[in-house]
Amino acid sequence: MSQVTAARHKRGGLYFEDFVVGEVVEHRYSRTVTQMDNMLFSNMTLNPQPLHIDRHFCEQETEWGQPLMNSLFTLGLMIGMSVSDLTVGTTIANLGMTEVRFPHPLFENDTVHSSTEILAKRESKSRPGAGIVEFHHRAYNQDGKLVAECKRQAFMRMRPA
Repeated sequence: MSQVTAARHKRGGLYFEDFVVGEVVEHRYSRTVTQMDNMLFSNMTLNPQPLHIDRHFCEQETEWGQPLMNSLFTLGLMIGMSVSDLTVGTTIANLGMTEVRFPHPLFENDTVHSSTEILAKRESKSRPGAGIVEFHHRAYNQDGKLVAECKRQAFMRMRPA
């Protein structure tokens, strides 16, 4: 069943049965990332890396000449952009993330958009009413350059009887 026609959870997420292997969903939200995002996230996670929080250091001592967005913020944003389109209310738990890559830097004031491909799914062997879905999330900047990607395995609810 296509994500467009599936009967969704009352919060909007798709159930395990609704995911179609090979389908690619372009997410509806985009977001411009800011210096404040970088500072808050880096400080909340106790990451004093000057690559994220010290403009002068970046201008004087790095090849980028400006701060890089914290990669874990980028990862979280990319996955977060998929939630309202795919999994809100239907995820039981994240099981893991693999093949996390940041092939092009993301800078303050870049605008991010993302997509998710459904790679695989299988029913749970240990828990009735649940299944595992593998997603391939990709995030791009305003110029269409891939700035982040990962594969994520999520434990998903099946449609109630």
